[in-house]
Amino acid sequence: MPADAAPPHHAAPHQRLWAAAIDAYESAYPAETSMTGVFRSFMTDHADAASRERRDGHLTGSAWLVSADGRRVLLTHHRKLNAWLQLGGHADGDADLARVALREAEEESGLSDLLVDPTIFDIDRHKIPARPGEPEHWHYDVRYVVRATGSEAFVVSDESHALAWREIAMLVDDPTIDESVRRMAAKWLMRG
Repeated sequence: MPADAAPPHHAAPHQRLWAAAIDAYESAYPAETSMTGVFRSFMTDHADAASRERRDGHLTGSAWLVSADGRRVLLTHHRKLNAWLQLGGHADGDADLARVALREAEEESGLSDLLVDPTIFDIDRHKIPARPGEPEHWHYDVRYVVRATGSEAFVVSDESHALAWREIAMLVDDPTIDESVRRMAAKWLMRG
């Protein structure tokens, strides 16, 4: 982390953990420096960044939920956004975003026996359209690899139109899939 980007000395412990996690992510993905800078600033400027009460934007946690063999990912046809996306949701004040990703994966898929890698896999900032009682705002989405280790028989929650296991290799060039999902597919395949 550049010296001028260090969290202030009065930063809360969770803000220091967020900054360290973003630094590690930036080291792994140096081409994403501009986006890591945006995340670092938001995380260090707002101790309440994980709270949905921040009306301008807040942190969310998502799961790149892969099958045990690593060849497929579980995607949701998101009810509100009407797109095929990774599982995930609001942190609701929980500063442990890996735990948020795991919780959301379990809740939205009905799967158990899931393992989360605590290292950030991807980050994405995207605008959420205004809805009644909720202004347009940013989601600062922090994504983690979650691996299915047991049954892969999912249950569709009320947050989804549908769920589907998709071959990761087929997602990279699929123009019908969200750009950030294609990016994660490419990152996963580069891991080998």
